Amino acid sequence: MTATIKTAVVQFQHQAGNKKYNLMMMEGFIQQAAINGVQILAFPEMCISGYWHVPKLDNDGVAALAESVETGSSVRLIRKLAVKHQMLIGAGFIERGDDGRLYNAYAACMPDGSVYTHRKMHAFEHPSISCGDAYTVFDTPWGVKVGILICWDNNLVENARATALLGADILLAPHQTGGTNSRSPYGMKPIPLELWEQRATRQEEITAAFKGASGREWLLRWLPSRAHDNGMFILFSNGVGADDDEVRTGNAMIIDPYGRIVKETWAAADAMVSAELDLSLIPMSTGRRWMAGRRPELYHTLTERQGYERDAITARFSEELPGIKTR
Repeated sequence: MTATIKTAVVQFQHQAGNKKYNLMMMEGFIQQAAINGVQILAFPEMCISGYWHVPKLDNDGVAALAESVETGSSVRLIRKLAVKHQMLIGAGFIERGDDGRLYNAYAACMPDGSVYTHRKMHAFEHPSISCGDAYTVFDTPWGVKVGILICWDNNLVENARATALLGADILLAPHQTGGTNSRSPYGMKPIPLELWEQRATRQEEITAAFKGASGREWLLRWLPSRAHDNGMFILFSNGVGADDDEVRTGNAMIIDPYGRIVKETWAAADAMVSAELDLSLIPMSTGRRWMAGRRPELYHTLTERQGYERDAITARFSEELPGIKTR
């Protein structure tokens, strides 16, 4: 393992369905990252295809945005740039799998031209998008293992723990979040589109919104604990700005194995933040030491169905109250 590794995370406002524009934006950030010596660069969830317009598409519309990892032009471009700059570049897209299904996927393109693809395990964006059923952890040329969890995957503590147990030192956590219309009384709430549109003249207001309960404040309730409890770095990338009828809050950040924010932005703009990760923090971090005291024989309940589990779309959008185990 190298002593340090240079990483960066990006927030940018994609255009719905406009792959050419989105890839052009990504190329600019990749070039900037290369100049700055970045070795791992993380872009947001579904940033190539666009995100929140997808639920409004019909099946054919979603299929038209999808592409194969092996033959798709978008992943081919990112793979080419990863090799050129000897960089790990992570990018979100809609995958057309060899099984004929569509997935909300994230491609980690490696310096040697290989690609590791994670399929979101809790996908709710469209009925035609299937959920993945596997964790993704892989080796890198720098002696660290990297894992991937997409958006909601990170909200379930079991997924972060499983990824850590599979050896992940760094977790790529691409999102499209902030400003969502949560049904939870104290969850995120919408940020007015006009505030984003008037951000140049209402800078204090939009900064307060991005740092508030529907943005950074919400993230800090749970995201740093995934890093702390599992002794791993988290690279959080996100969309920013108007995304169909919602406003993403950016807040791109890098978190260390103690749950401390190493670098972040709350700018209401396209941005990239970078940081040198001190890998010597991992072995004696609190989460790693506590994990050594695990008693797996006690955790069988975690693998038992409780009877109130729902599919991802129902769990996300149902108006019914979730079931509670009482026995």
